[in-house]
Amino acid sequence: MNRNIMRILARSGFSLLVVLILVFCLFPFYYAIITSFKSSSELFQASYWVNQLHFDNYQHILGQETFIHSLFNSVLVSTLVVGLSLLLGLTASYALGRFEFRGRSTVLMVILAVSMFPQVAVLSGLFEVIRMLGLYNNPFGLVISYMLFTLPFTVWILTTFMQQLPKELEEAAIVDGATPWMTLVRVMMPLLWPALVTTGMLAFIAAWNEFLFALTFTLTDDQRTVPVAIALISGASQYELPWGIIMAASVLVTLPLVIMVLFFQRRIVSGLTAGAVKG
Repeated sequence: MNRNIMRILARSGFSLLVVLILVFCLFPFYYAIITSFKSSSELFQASYWVNQLHFDNYQHILGQETFIHSLFNSVLVSTLVVGLSLLLGLTASYALGRFEFRGRSTVLMVILAVSMFPQVAVLSGLFEVIRMLGLYNNPFGLVISYMLFTLPFTVWILTTFMQQLPKELEEAAIVDGATPWMTLVRVMMPLLWPALVTTGMLAFIAAWNEFLFALTFTLTDDQRTVPVAIALISGASQYELPWGIIMAASVLVTLPLVIMVLFFQRRIVSGLTAGAVKG
């Protein structure tokens, strides 16, 4: 009897802990949503629900041409970052994970060390590189700068997955006359889809939310990304911030990430549990 009571208490405590964690994580996003539907007079009233929906904030932010340009820039930059990170990370992980050569561990440690530096520490040097390449105030300059923090973890994650693949598959492909590129594309890539989707999502989210490089390497409104555009939203005076409009813009920017994660979540879980590597 005491054991049953202890089990019930343990499950109840665990369920309560999960609920508290969910509330702590989801409440800021929930409050941003309800704030985006409030009118200006309701913003400073302490309420945790919406009595009447107001779409003025969404109409205002979607009516700004600069915000639409920022959305397009964020989509363009994030997509290019994901594509280049996966291409370079896949080829680098194939060399680091499948071949034995002198200095392989050193290369991996250098890649890991690069990701340890904070963005501020490399900001001035990277600014000079972007300026010399003529990519200042250009989305492609952001793509190059974002690769600094997306490529290291992409290489590390894909290398770990690559090392877990059985060598017999690669040996069979070599016996059949496949080149290294054919082996990578036709044999390794189908088994690496869970890792590719996971790293691609992480790279996309990191590039989509990046602020410091986007603020430093862009100058005009038509070249800025969404985080910078939201930060530069101002009200009637410099001391007044339109919180409803800011929250509406934040919700519009966050929803694509939520939808993307929910869409790919089942594929990631099914891919990791399907046992394709062991087949």
